[in-house]
This record gives sequence, C-alpha cells and structure tokens, in this order.
Amino acid sequence: MNPIPVNQPLLDGNEKKYLLECIDTEWISSEGPFVKQFEEQFAHRINRRYGIAVSNGSAALDVALVALGITAGDEVILPTFTIISCAAAIVRCGAVPVVVDCDATTWNMDVNQIEDKITPRTKAIMIVHIYGLPVDMEPVLALADKYGLQIIEDAAEMHGQTYKGQPCGSFGAISTFSFYPNKHITTGEGGMLLVDDERLAARCRSLRNLCFQPQKRFVHEELGWNLRMSNLQAALGVAQLERLDEFVARKRRIGQHYTELLKDISGLQLPLPKTDYAENIYWVYGVVLKDEIAFDAQEAMERLQKHRIGTRPFFWPMHEQPVLKKMGLFDDMYCPVAEKIARRGFYIPSGMALTSEQICQVASVLTEVFQ
Repeated sequence: MNPIPVNQPLLDGNEKKYLLECIDTEWISSEGPFVKQFEEQFAHRINRRYGIAVSNGSAALDVALVALGITAGDEVILPTFTIISCAAAIVRCGAVPVVVDCDATTWNMDVNQIEDKITPRTKAIMIVHIYGLPVDMEPVLALADKYGLQIIEDAAEMHGQTYKGQPCGSFGAISTFSFYPNKHITTGEGGMLLVDDERLAARCRSLRNLCFQPQKRFVHEELGWNLRMSNLQAALGVAQLERLDEFVARKRRIGQHYTELLKDISGLQLPLPKTDYAENIYWVYGVVLKDEIAFDAQEAMERLQKHRIGTRPFFWPMHEQPVLKKMGLFDDMYCPVAEKIARRGFYIPSGMALTSEQICQVASVLTEVFQ
C-alpha cells in the first residue's frame, strides 16, 4: 500500500495562475497587490472590517497581545489543550497564562471553568477553537462583558466555520488565523489578524512592519517585528479563498465518511458531528482511545505507521509543558480531561486532497488494529 500522509493540500485551482502573475509582474514582496486583495477578501468573508496579513498564525498571536496592550503582570485565560503558540505569545509579552481544562466531547475549553479563574489581574480571555468545532461563545462573551475583559479569538483551525450562523473569527476585539498547509486555506506559511476598530488595525499593521513611522521611516519610537506576508503567499491565499465553501463541504464529507466506516469500533471515541451551535468542519479527524484499549496513542500511531498510515498526536497540555513549568508556571495544576486526551488521542489522514479510496484504506487498517 502506498503511504497515506496525514495531510496533503489541494492546489489545483488558480494557484499557479496567480503565482505566475506575481512572477510576470515582478511583484513578489509584501508590497504586491495580492496582499491587500487577500486581506480585504478574507476580512469580508469573516464579516470583519480590517485584515492584517502576517507571516504565520503564531506571529498573529504575538501581534494581537501587544496591540491590545497586554503587558507584564496581566493574566490571560486560555485552554490548556492547545498549541504552544498561544501560551508562548502570552509569556513573551510578560503576561501570565491561566489555563482551564477542556470538554471531553468537543475537546474545546470548558467555558464553565472560566469565571473561577478571573482575578483583578485578568485582562483577556483567549478563545481557541479546536479541531473542527467552535467554543461555545455566548457564555464567554457574557463573562467578557461582565468583567470588562478583551477577547482574543484564535480561529486558526476554523476557516469557514460558524457559531450560530456567525463566522468564527468575527468575535471579540481581535481574531487570528493560520494558513499553514494543513488548514482549509493555505499560503504555505502565513496568518491573519482581523479587527473592526480602525486604530487597532493601524496598530497591528505598525507592529508587523517594524513600527516604521509614516514621516520618519527609520526613526523608531518602539520595537515591532518584520512579520509581513509576501505577494506570492497572498496569491495562494486568494486562490484558495475562492474555493472555501467547496473545501468546507469536502472536509465534512471526509469526516462523515470516516465516521460511517469507524462507528462500529467500540474502543474509539470519534469526533462529535455537531452541537446545538455548529456542525463539525473536521479540520482534522481526531480519535481518542477509550479505556478498554490497553495501549496509548503513541503505540497506536506506531502500529499505524507500520501500515504506512500517517498520524499526528493531539496537543500536549500547556500546564504540562516542560518549558513553561521551568518558568514556575502551573505548579500543582491538574486538568484531567486534557491530560487524558493528550495521551490517548491522535488524528488520522484528513487533508484536503484525501481520496475516498484512501479513507477506506485508513479505516480498514484502523479496524484491523483496534478489533
């Protein structure tokens, strides 16, 4: 059997045409016209006023925190079950990450735990939508309003997803996206900040561009970053965005096909197809080993690798990250749900280019391994 990678993007639309246009016009840097076009079109799709394209999703989080004025001693609440970029951005600006456990069925942060974590030092709640279903936003928005907190919405995995009909990425003061190759829309590397406030947008643009000043370009009042997106990357993004609805539908078919083939494997917890506020878009197709399976996710992935099936582990909880614990964070912290699914969860091939035949092959191997 040929190897089946965990992810493979689909680049058979206008990607080559737009890239050739960049080359033919010699506009390959961040000054090229595709950057503005991508920013405007993506912001419009998410019902935001302004888009600020950056080099990657992690960079978007760094800019977001600084742009909102999060600084030393401030606390930011976030899920423990997420990628390190979220906590790293908080730590890098001098603030303190405060984590909550996740829900056992959606794998998103347990919004019922947030209020108990709020202190006088809390300045923001970082929402991170995980794997295919969004966080239940209404309770979070209510808490933010009650306590006067900012919301940073990390929608990196939610291209085309909605919460009660409203686009993910349209909530809170600022939202961020990633365009890594495993996302519904890819620019190879790349990210985006979305905001509605004009002054906040200008602040984000300045921070991504070394804080150059309009009248005194090389005289700097503060330090920013060079986090610009190139015209080549943005050209890919424009081509991919043209097909977002098609891609969301494709991902849902992949998820539904897997669920139909795997539903009789009693030892696997499959992704929740929907909640009362959203239908899963299956950014990845994750599974969690139930207690009846004697081995953990690492061994399961090793067994699948022998059959040339690509996999990836689930996120490792922030409160168990060695680099953060060395900083004195999260002493005696216990988040049982995140700890369990980190050790017993992984995801299987679910990239945009995955074929029906490959899905059947993966399901057949999983059935063999777990039954």
